[in-house]
Amino acid sequence: MRKLGRTTAQRKAMLRGMVTLLLENGKIETTYTRAQEVSAKVDEMITIGKKGDLAAYRAALAYITKEDVAKKLFTVIAPAYADVNGGYTQVYKMGPRRGDGAEMAIVKLVSAAPAAKGTEESK
Repeated sequence: MRKLGRTTAQRKAMLRGMVTLLLENGKIETTYTRAQEVSAKVDEMITIGKKGDLAAYRAALAYITKEDVAKKLFTVIAPAYADVNGGYTQVYKMGPRRGDGAEMAIVKLVSAAPAAKGTEESK
């Protein structure tokens, strides 16, 4: 785990907030190193959500900061990835940030619908 220039408590609070935002909105923009950490945590949360039992719901609520986002995770997001094993998020590099030059990235949830095979090959 990267330290991201913060104390442990600050880092955990920041990651919890960013994971909640990503699950709520489906996409966030942040620095590349933060994006990698958030992506890993969101994948963990979706895996917990796929279990679907009470213990998993409580584990998700212990990390996610909004109760309605946890409900969305268990009712909308996790069922959409029922047939997918991992790789629920993608991180796209956007280039340097104006001001300090930090590498920026977008983290977004991958669409859960499997791509139809053969559609691109036939064209």
